[in-house]
Order: sequence, then C-alpha cells, then structure tokens
Amino acid sequence: MSDMSFEQMLDESFKTIHNGEVLEGKVISVREDYAVLNVGYKADGILTRDEYSNTPVDLTTVISVGDELTVKVLKVNDGDGQVALSYKRLAAEKANERIKEAFENKEVLKAPVVQILKGGLSVDVEGGRVFIPASLVSDVFERNLDKYLDQEIEFVVTEFDPRRRRIIGDRKQLIVAEKEAAKKALFEKIAVGDVVEGVVKSVVDFGAFVDIGGADGLLHISEMSWGRVGNPRKLFKPGDKVTTFIKEINDDKIALSLKFEDTNPWANAREKFAVGVIVTGKVARMTDFGAFVEIEPGVDALLHVSQIARHHVEKPADELKIGQEIEAKIVDFNEDEKKISLSIKALLPEEDETEENTVETVTEDVVEETAESAEETTEAVEDTVEEVSEEMPEETAEENTEEAVEETVEETTADAE
Repeated sequence: MSDMSFEQMLDESFKTIHNGEVLEGKVISVREDYAVLNVGYKADGILTRDEYSNTPVDLTTVISVGDELTVKVLKVNDGDGQVALSYKRLAAEKANERIKEAFENKEVLKAPVVQILKGGLSVDVEGGRVFIPASLVSDVFERNLDKYLDQEIEFVVTEFDPRRRRIIGDRKQLIVAEKEAAKKALFEKIAVGDVVEGVVKSVVDFGAFVDIGGADGLLHISEMSWGRVGNPRKLFKPGDKVTTFIKEINDDKIALSLKFEDTNPWANAREKFAVGVIVTGKVARMTDFGAFVEIEPGVDALLHVSQIARHHVEKPADELKIGQEIEAKIVDFNEDEKKISLSIKALLPEEDETEENTVETVTEDVVEETAESAEETTEAVEDTVEEVSEEMPEETAEENTEEAVEETVEETTADAE
C-alpha cells in the first residue's frame, strides 16, 4: 500500500508544465474578456483577450466552448493558482518565422492594414506585425493614411530584426517597379499621332498632366483648344477623362494635344475669311490698341481702335464692351500667321465723311474772307492815321490812333462771328 496521500497521487496524475512551453488546450468556458482552458494540468489555464490578439475583441465572438487552441505558457502560477496563457505570442513567433522566410527570399507579401500609426502603417502577417513607414507607403507623398485601414496591400520586407522590434516593410518600391514596367510597355507601342485615352492627374498654370496608362503626358495650355485658354483649371480638374492625341515624343516626355485637325477652324479659312467678307462676332477681350473679336470658335480677329468708328476713338472700351456682338468687314487676312483684321468703319456710310469735310471747307472759307476783310480795314485805318497825324499834335494823334484801331478790331470781330 502506497504511503502517498490522495492529493499527492492526484498531483502525480497531472503532467508537469514549464514557463514558455507550448501545449494544447481545450476551451471549457468563455467570457467577453477571458477564456478558461483545460491544459491537462492540475490548474486551469486563463487566456485573456489581451493575450489572444493585439486588436481588442469580444472573445465570445471568436472562441467557442470545445475549441482546441495551441497556446504558450507565460506563467505556471499567475498568483491566483492558475496558468497564464498566450495565444497571440505563439502566433507572432510563427508569423515571425514566416516573415523571416519572406525577407530572406525577397518575397512579396499581401496582408491587411490593421492600424494607422503616427509615422506609417501597421500590417498583420498571420499574427505578426510589420511596420511600413509613411515614406514607403507610396511613390507620392500621402498626407492622409486613413484610407488604407482594413485594406490588403502588397509589400516586401526590407528589414528584419525581431529582437529590436524592427520589422520594416516597403510598398513604394513595388509601385515604382510596376510603373516602370508599364511605362516601358507603353513606349514600345505608342507613336506620334496615336489617339489615347487618359485621366487628368493634376492641373497647373501652364497645362494639365494626363495619365495615359503607364506614363504621364503634358497637355499644354496652348494645345487645349484652337482658341485662347486663359485658365486651364476652368476646363479640367483631377479625375477628368480625356481623349487626346500624341503630338510629340521626346525621350521619356510625351506632349499631348486636343487640337484635332478635323476640328480646325482655320480649315478652308481662305474662303471663309476672305478680304471683303462681312462677319458677326463677339468681343472677347480688349487692349489699348484694339479689341479681339471671336468670329468663330477658335478664331479671333483684331479690330484696331482706328477701325471702330469714323470719329476719333481714344480707347476701345469707350465704344465696346466684352461680350458685345458686332458686325464688321474683313480688311486683311494672313493665313500663315493666322491673323485677321476687321473694320466697323468700313461698313459706315460714306456720307458721314462728306458732311464732315463740307463743314471744314465752309469754315475755312469764312475764316479766309474774314482775314482778308480785316487786312483791308487795317490798311484803311493806317492811311487815316497818317493823315490825322500830320494835322494834330503827336500825343493826341497816338491816343486817337489806338482808339481807332480798337474800334476797328471790335467791328471786324463782330462781322466775322
């Protein structure tokens, strides 16, 4: 008969466990914040939700009674006579082995973003964490990383040092490599004159950059329309889809254009805008020397200030305003330089000029006749003065002479008026 007590015999029936040991446990009870497991030891094991996952979770939604879990022993006695267990640490160790393997083989991993940190993204790889710095998330600066939360992204592990907790991922190099491959493929198949579909990426003062699938092309402000474009932002915004054609390829630079030849307003211009043709247009803009009139979409003609009216015009704004519709005659056409000159004056009646000349002629005749009459009168006065001077004293003669001249001038002026 054994000298061992019942308690001693009971203890002997249970296996011995140690801190750090990995063992199997069966769930016998679950609550929101912890689960109880039978691990074949004299005391039950306790698995808290903090040791189940790095992400706060209601354990009743992920664990059920009867589930078997592989766990790691943290402490054989947690102070309350129970075994402290961890599920996440064992999973992290296994995950680290997986991450290490990917690091050594330069393998591309795909995993969900589980947390947005101050300096980047935290990605979960089978229970292990990989940190992707903000500068390595994309090939462009990302001000707001929130859009990546819960998304699966691809990356490569560029640094693996679990002891220092430095496991770094890089998504940027994959994006750069993918774009380079797409760019190479694009340049191998495109040619000047090709019509391409694209999406506007950004708009600047001098034009818009358009992604045509592998490379960005510049749609310069001068190629946006046959007419004048003042502000590209009034025509395009990021995200707009456009159909353009390739105007020029210079090394890795692509110049795009929307000025398709079949929409060229200067086609057959020699016939449409021949000298002598009367056109209707709207005043588009004005300068000190004249106004530019849109006589057809994409075609502006100059109405010089001297051709606005038959009378003198100081500045175009005195007679015209932006948006005003006018009728004018084409007086000059230069196809090579794409310049057209207009005249409103040429459409005004000739009588206006004749009447003006008549008034000027009559005025000149009156002035000439008056001048002759004044001259004759002056000569007569001078003769009279000479005769009187001989008979009168010198001082009296001078006074009378001055009075006579003044009276003569007044009478002559009255006659002229």
